[in-house]
Amino acid sequence: MVIPTLPFWQQLLLADLAVELPAAVRLQRLVETVRAHFHCGAVALLQLEAEHLRPVATSGLVRDALGRRFAVAQHPRLAAILARRDVTCFHHDSTLPDPYDGLIDERAGEPLPVHDCMGTSLWLEGQVWGVLTLDTLTVGTFDDQAQQHLLGLTAMVEAAIRLARLEAEVRALRLHPSPAGGSHPARDEAEIVGQSDGITRLLHELQVVADTDLPVLLLGETGVGKELFAHRLHALSRRRGKALVHVNCAALPESLAESELFGHVKGAFSGAVSERPGRFEAAHGGSLLLDEVGELSLPVQAKLLRALQNGEIQRLGADRPRKVDVRVIAATNRQLDVLVKNGSFRADLYHRLSVYPLHIPPLRERGADVLLLAGRFLEQNRARLGLRSLRLSGPAEQALRRYAWPGNVRELEHVLSRAALKALSRGATRDEIVTLDADLLDLDTGPAPPPGSGAQGGAETSPAAIDTHAPLRDIVDTAQRTAIRQALARCDGRWAQAARELGIDASNLHKLARRLGMK
Repeated sequence: MVIPTLPFWQQLLLADLAVELPAAVRLQRLVETVRAHFHCGAVALLQLEAEHLRPVATSGLVRDALGRRFAVAQHPRLAAILARRDVTCFHHDSTLPDPYDGLIDERAGEPLPVHDCMGTSLWLEGQVWGVLTLDTLTVGTFDDQAQQHLLGLTAMVEAAIRLARLEAEVRALRLHPSPAGGSHPARDEAEIVGQSDGITRLLHELQVVADTDLPVLLLGETGVGKELFAHRLHALSRRRGKALVHVNCAALPESLAESELFGHVKGAFSGAVSERPGRFEAAHGGSLLLDEVGELSLPVQAKLLRALQNGEIQRLGADRPRKVDVRVIAATNRQLDVLVKNGSFRADLYHRLSVYPLHIPPLRERGADVLLLAGRFLEQNRARLGLRSLRLSGPAEQALRRYAWPGNVRELEHVLSRAALKALSRGATRDEIVTLDADLLDLDTGPAPPPGSGAQGGAETSPAAIDTHAPLRDIVDTAQRTAIRQALARCDGRWAQAARELGIDASNLHKLARRLGMK
Protein backbone atom coordinates (compact mmCIF):
# COMPACT_ATOMS: atom_id res chain seq x y z
CA MET A 1 0.00 0.00 0.00
CA VAL A 2 1.30 3.48 -0.93
CA ILE A 3 1.03 6.06 1.83
CA PRO A 4 0.48 9.52 0.31
CA THR A 5 3.02 12.19 1.22
CA LEU A 6 1.59 15.38 2.67
CA PRO A 7 2.60 18.71 1.08
CA PHE A 8 5.53 20.38 2.84
CA TRP A 9 3.40 23.22 4.24
CA GLN A 10 1.00 20.75 5.84
CA GLN A 11 3.97 18.89 7.30
CA LEU A 12 5.10 22.17 8.90
CA LEU A 13 1.68 22.72 10.45
CA LEU A 14 1.54 19.17 11.78
CA ALA A 15 5.08 19.47 13.14
CA ASP A 16 4.06 22.59 15.09
CA LEU A 17 1.07 20.74 16.52
CA ALA A 18 3.41 18.09 17.88
CA VAL A 19 5.62 20.44 19.92
CA GLU A 20 5.01 22.76 22.85
CA LEU A 21 5.09 26.43 21.85
CA PRO A 22 3.95 29.68 23.45
CA ALA A 23 0.46 30.49 22.18
CA ALA A 24 1.52 33.70 20.42
CA VAL A 25 4.43 31.96 18.67
CA ARG A 26 2.24 29.05 17.59
CA LEU A 27 -0.38 31.31 16.00
CA GLN A 28 2.19 33.57 14.37
CA ARG A 29 3.92 30.58 12.75
CA LEU A 30 0.51 29.42 11.58
CA VAL A 31 -0.33 32.61 9.66
CA GLU A 32 3.17 32.84 8.18
CA THR A 33 2.97 29.25 6.90
CA VAL A 34 -0.47 29.88 5.38
CA ARG A 35 0.76 33.06 3.69
CA ALA A 36 3.78 31.27 2.20
CA HIS A 37 1.66 28.41 0.85
CA PHE A 38 -1.00 30.57 -0.80
CA HIS A 39 1.55 33.15 -2.06
CA CYS A 40 -0.65 35.97 -0.81
CA GLY A 41 0.02 39.51 0.39
CA ALA A 42 -1.46 39.20 3.87
CA VAL A 43 -3.00 36.69 6.27
CA ALA A 44 -4.81 37.56 9.50
CA LEU A 45 -6.24 35.45 12.30
CA LEU A 46 -8.97 37.35 14.16
CA GLN A 47 -10.84 36.31 17.30
CA LEU A 48 -14.47 37.32 17.84
CA GLU A 49 -14.99 39.27 21.08
CA ALA A 50 -18.55 40.53 21.53
CA GLU A 51 -19.19 42.66 18.42
CA HIS A 52 -15.55 43.06 17.39
CA LEU A 53 -12.87 40.96 15.72
CA ARG A 54 -9.46 41.24 17.38
CA PRO A 55 -6.32 40.33 15.40
CA VAL A 56 -4.28 37.76 17.34
CA ALA A 57 -1.70 37.06 14.61
CA THR A 58 -1.00 38.74 11.27
CA SER A 59 1.50 38.47 8.44
CA GLY A 60 1.82 41.12 5.73
CA LEU A 61 -0.17 43.87 7.51
CA VAL A 62 1.24 47.09 8.98
CA ARG A 63 2.64 46.97 12.49
CA ASP A 64 -0.27 48.70 14.21
CA ALA A 65 -2.78 46.12 12.88
CA LEU A 66 -2.54 43.98 16.03
CA GLY A 67 -3.84 46.91 18.08
CA ARG A 68 -6.92 47.45 15.94
CA ARG A 69 -10.40 46.13 16.68
CA PHE A 70 -12.72 45.59 13.71
CA ALA A 71 -16.43 46.12 14.42
CA VAL A 72 -18.24 43.36 12.53
CA ALA A 73 -21.19 45.61 11.71
CA GLN A 74 -18.87 48.11 10.00
CA HIS A 75 -16.98 45.60 7.84
CA PRO A 76 -19.32 43.67 5.50
CA ARG A 77 -16.60 41.33 4.20
CA LEU A 78 -15.72 40.18 7.71
CA ALA A 79 -19.42 39.85 8.55
CA ALA A 80 -19.97 37.68 5.46
CA ILE A 81 -17.03 35.40 6.31
CA LEU A 82 -18.22 35.08 9.90
CA ALA A 83 -21.77 34.18 8.85
CA ARG A 84 -20.81 31.04 6.84
CA ARG A 85 -19.27 27.73 7.87
CA ASP A 86 -17.47 27.53 4.58
CA VAL A 87 -14.90 29.39 2.53
CA THR A 88 -16.07 32.82 1.37
CA CYS A 89 -14.28 34.34 -1.63
CA PHE A 90 -14.42 37.95 -2.83
CA HIS A 91 -13.21 38.27 -6.39
CA HIS A 92 -11.62 41.34 -7.92
CA ASP A 93 -14.99 42.79 -8.98
CA SER A 94 -16.47 42.79 -5.45
CA THR A 95 -17.86 46.19 -4.44
CA LEU A 96 -17.67 45.51 -0.68
CA PRO A 97 -15.01 47.62 1.12
CA ASP A 98 -11.90 45.75 2.29
CA PRO A 99 -11.13 46.09 6.02
CA TYR A 100 -7.40 46.14 5.26
CA ASP A 101 -7.54 48.98 2.74
CA GLY A 102 -4.32 50.95 3.25
CA LEU A 103 -2.99 48.39 5.76
CA ILE A 104 -1.27 45.86 3.45
CA ASP A 105 2.40 46.31 4.30
CA GLU A 106 3.79 46.22 0.77
CA ARG A 107 1.22 48.82 -0.40
CA ALA A 108 0.80 50.74 2.89
CA GLY A 109 -1.20 53.91 2.48
CA GLU A 110 -2.35 53.11 -1.05
CA PRO A 111 -5.86 52.07 -2.06
CA LEU A 112 -5.84 48.33 -2.61
CA PRO A 113 -5.71 47.70 -6.37
CA VAL A 114 -7.94 45.13 -8.03
CA HIS A 115 -7.33 42.02 -5.95
CA ASP A 116 -8.82 38.85 -4.51
CA CYS A 117 -9.48 37.90 -0.92
CA MET A 118 -11.02 34.93 0.83
CA GLY A 119 -11.60 33.71 4.33
CA THR A 120 -13.28 31.15 6.50
CA SER A 121 -14.98 31.17 9.87
CA LEU A 122 -13.38 29.13 12.65
CA TRP A 123 -15.38 27.13 15.20
CA LEU A 124 -14.44 25.63 18.55
CA GLU A 125 -16.73 23.44 20.65
CA GLY A 126 -19.74 24.30 18.51
CA GLN A 127 -19.29 28.07 18.80
CA VAL A 128 -17.79 30.51 16.34
CA TRP A 129 -14.29 31.54 17.48
CA GLY A 130 -13.30 33.97 14.74
CA VAL A 131 -12.05 34.11 11.16
CA LEU A 132 -8.97 33.51 9.02
CA THR A 133 -8.58 35.97 6.13
CA LEU A 134 -6.25 35.97 3.13
CA ASP A 135 -5.59 38.86 0.71
CA THR A 136 -3.64 38.81 -2.54
CA LEU A 137 -2.83 41.56 -5.01
CA THR A 138 -2.71 39.06 -7.89
CA VAL A 139 -6.09 38.51 -9.51
CA GLY A 140 -7.02 34.84 -9.91
CA THR A 141 -4.82 33.51 -7.10
CA PHE A 142 -7.79 32.25 -5.10
CA ASP A 143 -9.26 29.89 -7.69
CA ASP A 144 -11.39 26.84 -6.94
CA GLN A 145 -8.34 24.78 -6.03
CA ALA A 146 -7.10 27.41 -3.56
CA GLN A 147 -10.54 27.57 -1.96
CA GLN A 148 -10.56 23.78 -1.57
CA HIS A 149 -7.12 23.93 0.02
CA LEU A 150 -8.33 26.51 2.53
CA LEU A 151 -11.41 24.39 3.29
CA GLY A 152 -9.17 21.39 3.98
CA LEU A 153 -6.88 23.55 6.10
CA THR A 154 -9.64 24.83 8.38
CA ALA A 155 -9.66 21.81 10.71
CA MET A 156 -5.89 22.09 11.18
CA VAL A 157 -6.14 25.81 11.97
CA GLU A 158 -8.88 25.13 14.50
CA ALA A 159 -6.71 22.41 16.09
CA ALA A 160 -3.82 24.87 16.41
CA ILE A 161 -6.09 27.45 18.07
CA ARG A 162 -7.52 24.83 20.41
CA LEU A 163 -4.01 23.75 21.39
CA ALA A 164 -2.84 27.33 21.89
CA ARG A 165 -5.83 28.02 24.13
CA LEU A 166 -5.24 24.85 26.12
CA GLU A 167 -1.56 25.71 26.61
CA ALA A 168 -2.50 29.20 27.80
CA GLU A 169 -5.04 27.78 30.27
CA VAL A 170 -2.56 25.22 31.62
CA ARG A 171 0.07 27.93 32.06
CA ALA A 172 -2.47 30.16 33.84
CA LEU A 173 -3.42 27.32 36.19
CA ARG A 174 0.23 26.70 37.03
CA LEU A 175 0.70 30.35 37.89
CA HIS A 176 -2.71 30.99 39.39
CA PRO A 177 -4.61 27.88 40.58
CA SER A 178 -8.38 28.29 40.79
CA PRO A 179 -9.95 27.90 44.25
CA ALA A 180 -11.55 24.55 44.95
CA GLY A 181 -15.01 24.45 43.48
CA GLY A 182 -14.49 27.87 41.86
CA SER A 183 -15.72 28.75 38.43
CA HIS A 184 -13.57 29.62 35.48
CA PRO A 185 -12.50 33.26 35.31
CA ALA A 186 -14.96 35.45 33.50
CA ARG A 187 -13.93 36.91 30.17
CA ASP A 188 -11.76 39.91 30.92
CA GLU A 189 -13.52 42.99 29.60
CA ALA A 190 -10.71 45.32 30.73
CA GLU A 191 -8.45 44.61 27.78
CA ILE A 192 -4.94 46.03 27.98
CA VAL A 193 -3.12 46.50 24.68
CA GLY A 194 0.61 45.84 24.80
CA GLN A 195 3.32 43.23 24.34
CA SER A 196 6.37 44.95 25.89
CA ASP A 197 8.35 43.21 28.63
CA GLY A 198 7.17 45.71 31.24
CA ILE A 199 3.49 45.21 30.45
CA THR A 200 3.90 41.43 30.21
CA ARG A 201 5.47 41.32 33.69
CA LEU A 202 2.80 43.61 35.08
CA LEU A 203 -0.05 41.50 33.69
CA HIS A 204 1.57 38.41 35.22
CA GLU A 205 1.74 40.14 38.61
CA LEU A 206 -1.91 41.18 38.30
CA GLN A 207 -2.84 37.56 37.59
CA VAL A 208 -0.95 36.40 40.68
CA VAL A 209 -2.33 38.96 43.14
CA ALA A 210 -5.90 39.10 41.75
CA ASP A 211 -7.15 36.02 43.59
CA THR A 212 -6.06 37.34 46.99
CA ASP A 213 -7.82 39.99 49.02
CA LEU A 214 -4.62 41.97 49.59
CA PRO A 215 -4.88 45.75 49.12
CA VAL A 216 -3.11 46.78 45.92
CA LEU A 217 -1.48 50.15 45.28
CA LEU A 218 -1.24 51.13 41.60
CA LEU A 219 1.58 53.60 40.99
CA GLY A 220 2.17 55.49 37.78
CA GLU A 221 2.25 58.81 36.03
CA THR A 222 -0.86 60.64 34.87
CA GLY A 223 -2.40 59.01 31.83
CA VAL A 224 -0.85 55.52 32.07
CA GLY A 225 -4.25 53.88 32.58
CA LYS A 226 -4.36 53.11 36.30
CA GLU A 227 -8.16 52.80 36.25
CA LEU A 228 -7.97 50.29 33.37
CA PHE A 229 -5.52 48.14 35.34
CA ALA A 230 -7.79 48.34 38.38
CA HIS A 231 -10.68 47.03 36.26
CA ARG A 232 -8.43 44.23 35.02
CA LEU A 233 -7.49 43.31 38.59
CA HIS A 234 -11.14 43.20 39.65
CA ALA A 235 -12.18 41.19 36.57
CA LEU A 236 -9.60 38.52 37.42
CA SER A 237 -10.54 38.31 41.10
CA ARG A 238 -13.09 36.18 42.95
CA ARG A 239 -15.08 39.39 43.47
CA ARG A 240 -15.71 39.91 39.75
CA GLY A 241 -19.43 39.11 40.19
CA LYS A 242 -19.84 42.13 42.46
CA ALA A 243 -19.34 45.83 41.84
CA LEU A 244 -16.10 47.74 41.36
CA VAL A 245 -16.88 51.16 42.82
CA HIS A 246 -14.70 54.06 41.66
CA VAL A 247 -13.97 57.08 43.87
CA ASN A 248 -11.95 60.03 42.58
CA CYS A 249 -10.46 61.25 45.83
CA ALA A 250 -9.08 64.41 44.20
CA ALA A 251 -12.60 65.51 43.26
CA LEU A 252 -14.01 65.04 46.77
CA PRO A 253 -14.40 68.31 48.71
CA GLU A 254 -12.89 67.79 52.15
CA SER A 255 -16.21 68.67 53.81
CA LEU A 256 -18.03 65.88 51.96
CA ALA A 257 -15.31 63.22 51.70
CA GLU A 258 -16.28 61.40 54.90
CA SER A 259 -19.97 61.27 53.97
CA GLU A 260 -19.18 60.16 50.42
CA LEU A 261 -16.94 57.29 51.55
CA PHE A 262 -18.73 56.11 54.68
CA GLY A 263 -22.29 57.44 54.32
CA HIS A 264 -24.41 59.43 56.77
CA VAL A 265 -27.60 59.19 58.78
CA LYS A 266 -30.56 61.55 58.54
CA GLY A 267 -29.79 64.85 60.24
CA ALA A 268 -26.05 64.24 60.44
CA PHE A 269 -25.46 67.68 58.93
CA SER A 270 -27.40 70.48 57.31
CA GLY A 271 -28.95 69.08 54.14
CA ALA A 272 -28.84 65.42 55.25
CA VAL A 273 -32.58 64.93 54.80
CA SER A 274 -32.34 61.14 54.53
CA GLU A 275 -30.05 58.26 55.36
CA ARG A 276 -27.46 57.52 52.69
CA PRO A 277 -24.94 54.67 52.38
CA GLY A 278 -21.40 55.52 51.30
CA ARG A 279 -19.09 54.09 48.67
CA PHE A 280 -17.73 51.42 51.01
CA GLU A 281 -21.18 49.95 51.50
CA ALA A 282 -21.88 50.18 47.77
CA ALA A 283 -18.75 48.08 47.19
CA HIS A 284 -19.67 45.42 49.79
CA GLY A 285 -18.58 42.03 48.48
CA GLY A 286 -16.68 43.69 45.64
CA SER A 287 -13.80 46.12 45.19
CA LEU A 288 -13.32 49.81 45.90
CA LEU A 289 -10.96 51.86 43.73
CA LEU A 290 -9.57 54.90 45.55
CA ASP A 291 -8.16 56.93 42.69
CA GLU A 292 -5.68 59.71 43.57
CA VAL A 293 -5.67 58.47 47.16
CA GLY A 294 -2.80 60.83 48.01
CA GLU A 295 -5.23 63.76 47.87
CA LEU A 296 -7.26 62.67 50.93
CA SER A 297 -7.04 64.85 54.02
CA LEU A 298 -5.44 63.50 57.20
CA PRO A 299 -8.77 63.20 59.15
CA VAL A 300 -10.31 61.13 56.34
CA GLN A 301 -7.12 59.06 56.14
CA ALA A 302 -7.58 58.11 59.80
CA LYS A 303 -11.11 56.78 59.17
CA LEU A 304 -9.94 54.98 56.04
CA LEU A 305 -7.25 53.26 58.10
CA ARG A 306 -9.89 52.01 60.53
CA ALA A 307 -11.92 50.55 57.68
CA LEU A 308 -8.86 48.70 56.38
CA GLN A 309 -7.76 47.46 59.80
CA ASN A 310 -11.10 46.34 61.21
CA GLY A 311 -13.28 45.85 58.14
CA GLU A 312 -15.86 48.25 59.49
CA ILE A 313 -17.07 51.77 58.78
CA GLN A 314 -19.23 54.22 60.67
CA ARG A 315 -21.74 56.44 58.92
CA LEU A 316 -21.45 60.11 59.74
CA GLY A 317 -23.73 60.78 62.70
CA ALA A 318 -24.27 57.08 63.49
CA ASP A 319 -23.65 55.51 66.91
CA ARG A 320 -22.51 52.07 65.80
CA PRO A 321 -20.10 50.80 63.16
CA ARG A 322 -21.06 48.53 60.25
CA LYS A 323 -19.08 45.58 58.93
CA VAL A 324 -18.05 45.76 55.29
CA ASP A 325 -16.32 43.21 53.07
CA VAL A 326 -14.36 45.26 50.55
CA ARG A 327 -11.12 44.75 48.64
CA VAL A 328 -9.37 48.15 48.37
CA ILE A 329 -7.40 49.11 45.26
CA ALA A 330 -5.64 52.45 45.59
CA ALA A 331 -4.08 54.46 42.78
CA THR A 332 -1.89 57.55 42.71
CA ASN A 333 0.54 59.46 40.53
CA ARG A 334 2.28 60.87 43.60
CA GLN A 335 5.13 59.44 45.65
CA LEU A 336 3.34 58.49 48.84
CA ASP A 337 6.57 57.70 50.67
CA VAL A 338 7.63 61.33 50.13
CA LEU A 339 4.23 62.54 51.40
CA VAL A 340 4.74 60.38 54.48
CA LYS A 341 8.09 62.05 55.16
CA ASN A 342 6.66 65.56 54.89
CA GLY A 343 3.70 64.66 57.09
CA SER A 344 0.86 64.97 54.57
CA PHE A 345 0.13 61.23 54.43
CA ARG A 346 -0.16 58.80 57.32
CA ALA A 347 2.65 56.25 57.51
CA ASP A 348 0.35 53.51 58.90
CA LEU A 349 -2.16 54.02 56.09
CA TYR A 350 0.62 54.00 53.51
CA HIS A 351 1.84 50.63 54.75
CA ARG A 352 -1.73 49.26 54.76
CA LEU A 353 -2.36 50.35 51.19
CA SER A 354 1.01 49.32 49.80
CA VAL A 355 0.87 45.66 50.81
CA TYR A 356 1.27 44.88 47.10
CA PRO A 357 2.46 47.91 45.09
CA LEU A 358 2.38 47.67 41.29
CA HIS A 359 4.23 50.18 39.11
CA ILE A 360 2.62 50.86 35.72
CA PRO A 361 5.35 51.79 33.24
CA PRO A 362 5.05 55.09 31.34
CA LEU A 363 4.42 54.89 27.61
CA ARG A 364 7.97 56.05 26.75
CA GLU A 365 9.31 52.84 28.36
CA ARG A 366 6.96 50.51 26.45
CA GLY A 367 8.75 50.46 23.08
CA ALA A 368 6.61 49.28 20.16
CA ASP A 369 3.47 49.21 22.33
CA VAL A 370 2.90 52.79 21.17
CA LEU A 371 2.14 51.50 17.66
CA LEU A 372 -0.30 48.84 18.93
CA LEU A 373 -2.11 51.46 20.98
CA ALA A 374 -2.06 53.80 17.99
CA GLY A 375 -3.74 51.09 15.90
CA ARG A 376 -6.50 50.80 18.49
CA PHE A 377 -7.13 54.58 18.53
CA LEU A 378 -6.87 54.90 14.74
CA GLU A 379 -9.60 52.28 14.22
CA GLN A 380 -11.79 53.99 16.84
CA ASN A 381 -11.39 57.33 15.06
CA ARG A 382 -11.96 55.75 11.65
CA ALA A 383 -15.30 54.36 12.85
CA ARG A 384 -16.29 57.54 14.71
CA LEU A 385 -15.56 59.80 11.71
CA GLY A 386 -16.93 57.40 9.10
CA LEU A 387 -13.66 57.12 7.19
CA ARG A 388 -12.79 54.47 4.62
CA SER A 389 -9.37 53.93 6.20
CA LEU A 390 -7.12 55.77 8.65
CA ARG A 391 -3.41 55.02 8.99
CA LEU A 392 -0.01 56.45 9.89
CA SER A 393 2.76 57.33 7.48
CA GLY A 394 6.25 55.92 8.09
CA PRO A 395 7.60 59.24 9.47
CA ALA A 396 4.54 59.51 11.72
CA GLU A 397 5.27 56.05 13.17
CA GLN A 398 8.85 57.14 13.82
CA ALA A 399 7.63 60.33 15.49
CA LEU A 400 5.41 58.30 17.82
CA ARG A 401 8.39 56.10 18.74
CA ARG A 402 10.67 59.09 19.43
CA TYR A 403 8.28 61.25 21.43
CA ALA A 404 8.57 61.21 25.25
CA TRP A 405 4.78 61.09 25.92
CA PRO A 406 4.56 63.13 29.15
CA GLY A 407 0.79 62.54 29.12
CA ASN A 408 1.22 58.84 28.34
CA VAL A 409 -1.61 56.78 26.77
CA ARG A 410 -4.21 59.50 27.30
CA GLU A 411 -2.05 61.98 25.40
CA LEU A 412 -1.55 59.48 22.55
CA GLU A 413 -5.32 59.07 22.24
CA HIS A 414 -5.86 62.83 22.11
CA VAL A 415 -3.00 63.40 19.63
CA LEU A 416 -4.41 60.88 17.15
CA SER A 417 -8.00 62.13 17.51
CA ARG A 418 -6.82 65.69 16.91
CA ALA A 419 -4.67 64.66 13.94
CA ALA A 420 -7.58 62.85 12.27
CA LEU A 421 -9.76 65.96 12.56
CA LYS A 422 -6.92 68.12 11.22
CA ALA A 423 -6.59 65.84 8.19
CA LEU A 424 -10.30 66.29 7.41
CA SER A 425 -10.08 70.05 7.92
CA ARG A 426 -7.23 70.17 5.38
CA GLY A 427 -9.29 68.61 2.64
CA ALA A 428 -9.16 64.82 3.16
CA THR A 429 -12.43 63.12 2.27
CA ARG A 430 -14.13 60.27 4.06
CA ASP A 431 -14.09 57.95 1.04
CA GLU A 432 -10.29 57.93 0.66
CA ILE A 433 -7.45 56.39 2.65
CA VAL A 434 -6.52 59.11 5.14
CA THR A 435 -2.83 58.99 6.02
CA LEU A 436 -1.66 60.93 9.07
CA ASP A 437 1.77 62.47 8.44
CA ALA A 438 4.17 63.52 11.18
CA ASP A 439 3.31 67.23 10.85
CA LEU A 440 -0.34 66.50 11.70
CA LEU A 441 0.72 64.97 15.02
CA ASP A 442 2.37 68.23 16.10
CA LEU A 443 4.86 66.48 18.40
CA ASP A 444 8.17 67.79 19.71
CA THR A 445 10.25 64.69 18.99
CA GLY A 446 13.46 65.77 20.65
CA PRO A 447 15.43 63.26 22.72
CA ALA A 448 13.26 61.39 25.17
CA PRO A 449 13.94 61.78 28.91
CA PRO A 450 15.73 58.88 30.56
CA PRO A 451 13.50 56.13 32.00
CA GLY A 452 12.10 57.06 35.40
CA SER A 453 12.48 60.80 34.89
CA GLY A 454 8.74 61.16 35.53
CA ALA A 455 7.99 63.91 33.00
CA GLN A 456 4.29 64.52 33.32
CA GLY A 457 3.45 68.08 32.63
CA GLY A 458 3.32 68.53 28.89
CA ALA A 459 5.46 71.69 29.27
CA GLU A 460 9.10 72.07 30.17
CA THR A 461 10.94 74.52 32.40
CA SER A 462 14.30 75.84 31.32
CA PRO A 463 17.11 74.53 33.55
CA ALA A 464 18.42 78.09 33.77
CA ALA A 465 15.20 79.15 35.53
CA ILE A 466 15.66 76.61 38.33
CA ASP A 467 17.72 77.19 41.46
CA THR A 468 19.39 73.80 41.78
CA HIS A 469 20.62 74.69 45.29
CA ALA A 470 17.06 74.93 46.59
CA PRO A 471 15.33 72.00 48.36
CA LEU A 472 13.94 69.42 45.95
CA ARG A 473 10.32 70.24 46.90
CA ASP A 474 10.87 73.91 46.00
CA ILE A 475 12.44 72.93 42.66
CA VAL A 476 9.44 70.73 41.82
CA ASP A 477 6.96 73.45 42.88
CA THR A 478 8.74 76.03 40.71
CA ALA A 479 8.67 73.72 37.69
CA GLN A 480 4.98 72.99 38.22
CA ARG A 481 4.09 76.69 38.54
CA THR A 482 5.98 77.44 35.33
CA ALA A 483 4.27 74.60 33.44
CA ILE A 484 0.82 75.74 34.61
CA ARG A 485 1.47 79.41 33.73
CA GLN A 486 2.71 78.46 30.26
CA ALA A 487 -0.29 76.19 29.65
CA LEU A 488 -2.72 78.90 30.81
CA ALA A 489 -1.01 81.43 28.55
CA ARG A 490 -1.36 79.12 25.55
CA CYS A 491 -5.01 78.43 26.42
CA ASP A 492 -6.01 82.08 27.02
CA GLY A 493 -6.59 81.45 30.72
CA ARG A 494 -9.00 78.54 30.23
CA TRP A 495 -8.28 76.11 33.06
CA ALA A 496 -10.11 73.10 31.59
CA GLN A 497 -8.22 73.37 28.30
CA ALA A 498 -4.92 73.86 30.15
CA ALA A 499 -5.63 70.72 32.19
CA ARG A 500 -6.18 68.71 28.99
CA GLU A 501 -2.92 70.04 27.55
CA LEU A 502 -1.05 69.15 30.73
CA GLY A 503 -2.60 65.68 30.74
CA ILE A 504 -4.32 65.90 34.15
CA ASP A 505 -7.91 66.18 35.37
CA ALA A 506 -9.22 69.72 35.73
CA SER A 507 -10.07 69.11 39.41
CA ASN A 508 -6.48 67.98 40.04
CA LEU A 509 -5.13 71.09 38.31
CA HIS A 510 -7.27 73.41 40.46
CA LYS A 511 -6.17 71.59 43.60
CA LEU A 512 -2.50 71.73 42.59
CA ALA A 513 -2.78 75.43 41.76
CA ARG A 514 -4.26 76.13 45.19
CA ARG A 515 -1.42 74.24 46.87
CA LEU A 516 1.11 76.20 44.85
CA GLY A 517 -0.50 79.51 45.85
CA MET A 518 -1.67 80.30 42.32
CA LYS A 519 -5.39 80.52 43.22
